[in-house]
This record gives sequence, structure tokens and C-alpha cells, in this order.
Amino acid sequence: MTTLDRAMAALSARLGLDEVHVLGTARLGGGCVAEALRVDTDQGAFFVKMHEGEGSMFSAEAAGLTALAEVGTRLVIPEVLAHADPAPGKPGFLVLEHLPAGDATDMAAFGHALAQLHQATSGRGFGFEVDTYCGATRQPNRWCADWLAFYRDHRIGHQLQLLVDAGRFDADDRKLTERLMGRLDERLAGPEEPPALIHGDLWSGNLMSTTRGPALIDPSVAYAHREAELGMMTLFGGFGARAFSAYEEVYPLDPSWRERNPLYELYHVMNHATLFGGGYVEQALGIIRRYA
Repeated sequence: MTTLDRAMAALSARLGLDEVHVLGTARLGGGCVAEALRVDTDQGAFFVKMHEGEGSMFSAEAAGLTALAEVGTRLVIPEVLAHADPAPGKPGFLVLEHLPAGDATDMAAFGHALAQLHQATSGRGFGFEVDTYCGATRQPNRWCADWLAFYRDHRIGHQLQLLVDAGRFDADDRKLTERLMGRLDERLAGPEEPPALIHGDLWSGNLMSTTRGPALIDPSVAYAHREAELGMMTLFGGFGARAFSAYEEVYPLDPSWRERNPLYELYHVMNHATLFGGGYVEQALGIIRRYA
């Protein structure tokens, strides 16, 4: 039985059918971790991701999508229909509803809805119910009452260890980063805010225009400081001033957030350095030198 056959069997069970018949498939681009397909069936079109690697990325993604959907904003979140994590000899899969593409994204609607999402909070502190994945990198989400400790240990510190283990950071780079980590309470000083549910990997490629409105896909969910979301949004651009102004109409940001923003970009630059090396290594060190 192929991975797609297993995915369709799981979908059939979810729908209460004996079998969902595949009529055709089309490979989709955009991802660098999993194979993505549009699968046309006698029950309509579905989106299917498949991956041979290790880890719990599909159950983590399913948990993240479910958490985003449960907030009930105007953001469109694809419904999770079936999933299985990779196992030895068995690639994993994730089956989602297929979202029909729409016209250009309404950035005002997106900004308003993202601000509403960030007002969803957790009484357990910063973290999430499971570890999630940012790209192929596992993202530790053990609950923590203190944001700065969470960001220091589970974001910057975690990436630092990965970079050292991969030989991309040397001993001097480690010392420099550890010096920065010791100063995060000073460098990230700002107003205390409650944990906010964030998408966590919000670059423009994970924002879709659909016939139902702006949609979010491929999350790396956590309850975090909401400024951490902006780190990925500003790193590669693509959102525009209207998205940010609309956001502030609903949930105003502290005026000094841009002063801290490069330190939230840093986590994602370090992750890209971990995954791809190259110029991202020096880009990460440049930010670290600036703030250390």
C-alpha cells in the first residue's frame, strides 16, 4: 500500500465511507520539507502532504492548525482530516481540506484577523501542548511562566546548540551568543504582555488568498510574545504597511517594538543557518554582534 493509499484509507474512515476513489493528482510546489499534492477524488479535492523523515511533524502541524481554528477569527484555517507521523518504512501523511485560490489577499482583513488571533491566550504560560516544527527543525515548547527564559532557552539557546553541533558556529561564536543570551532581559525589555497564540512561521508564502478570505497554512504554533510573530513577518517582507496598520487598529503594539524586532528575526535567521548554512550564518552573527 502506497503512502497515498494509506492517506486515502484514513480519509475514508474519517468520512465514514468504505473508500474514497482517487481521480487524479497534481504535485504542488512551495514547500522544502514534504511532498505536497492536490488529490482529486469522488468526494472532492483534498490537500495531501507526505514525508519520509523522522519526527512528529504532522501531528504537531495538525495540533497547530486545530488550535488556530478554535480561536474563531476570520482567518481561514484548513480543516485537518487525517494524519500519521512517519515511522520506519512508513512515510507520514497529512490530509487537509483543499482551499480554492482567490484574488489578491485583503491585507486589511488579514491584519485585523491576526490581531484577533494574538488576543487568544493561555493560562499555562508560554509554550504549547506539543513540540512543533519550524521547517524541518523541532521547536521545543515546554511550558514556561517567563517569556524571556522561554525565548532564551527554547528558541535562541536551542538554535545555538544545533548550530554548534552542525559545525556552523565555532567556540567564539558560541561565547558571543551566550553573552547575548545573558542580556536578553535588557535587550528585549518592553511591556509585559500575556502569552499570545502565534502562527510561528508567518512568511508571505504561508499566507494564502482563498475564495473565503486570507488563510494561514504550515504553522509552527506556540503561545509566545506576539512580537515574536513579527520577527518572521519582517524578515522576508511581503506583508506591506496596510497589514501592520490594520493590526494596530485592533491590538496596538508598543511604539518601541521595532527596536527589539531584529532579536525576533534572529531566531528565524539562526534556523535558516541551521537548515541551509551559507550567508545565513554570517547574517545571524551580525545580529548577535549588534546586541551582545
